[in-house]
Amino acid sequence: MYRYYIIIMSNSIVIIPTFNEIENIESIVRSIFSLHKPFDILVVDDNSPDKTADKVIELQKEFVSQLFLKKREKKAGLGTAYVSGFKWALAKEYDYIFEMDADFSHNPIDLEKLYEACHFGGGDIAIGSRYVTGVNVVNWPLSRVLMSYFASYYVKKITGMKIHDTTAGFMCYNRKVLEAINLDKIKFIGYAFQIEMKYRAYCKEFKIVEVPIIFTDRTKGESKMSNSIIKEAVFGVISLRISKFFNRL
Repeated sequence: MYRYYIIIMSNSIVIIPTFNEIENIESIVRSIFSLHKPFDILVVDDNSPDKTADKVIELQKEFVSQLFLKKREKKAGLGTAYVSGFKWALAKEYDYIFEMDADFSHNPIDLEKLYEACHFGGGDIAIGSRYVTGVNVVNWPLSRVLMSYFASYYVKKITGMKIHDTTAGFMCYNRKVLEAINLDKIKFIGYAFQIEMKYRAYCKEFKIVEVPIIFTDRTKGESKMSNSIIKEAVFGVISLRISKFFNRL
């Protein structure tokens, strides 16, 4: 059954951080704009050598009032990209603010499911979850699936969060969540950022819901995962828990 949305100006914006995503950016932008529910898009590009930002500027001529670009001087990490995007979106008074990858590992159709979970379902945060109904991952090697799955299990045990996919990067935030979190205090810049945002929201007792999705590994471009990012996540979780224990979060 389809819901019908009558919205003159979008109340929702999808933030897409990019670094060398020229192979994906036009397709992901067009896919989002083809959805029944209207979304705006903010691309936060870290001065991609492959000219991703130039492609966005070209697309802005077609999507004048829907597509926005924030170009940064250098590659500075996923977390700082999202924080800069969050601040921009809050200043523009969007009600729902989304995180999404550019590489189609997150299906644009699922944006509507996340929106409904917050707007109609009462969630403060909706997580596009790979693990809430089992393991819904396509095209990952078994080693990567196990690493991701047990990483989420590890985070649950250390933090006490009742979330199956603690490292997920496909999210919808009600603006009140981002207003309540001091974004200037966010510590982590890699994938530990995703854990930190969830934990800070959890500690403030916001309602977090998980929406089952199928995660499909990228077919174009290169993964940004590295050993330093993994190390930050492993030790960052312990740091967060200690900060909470001493009421310094």
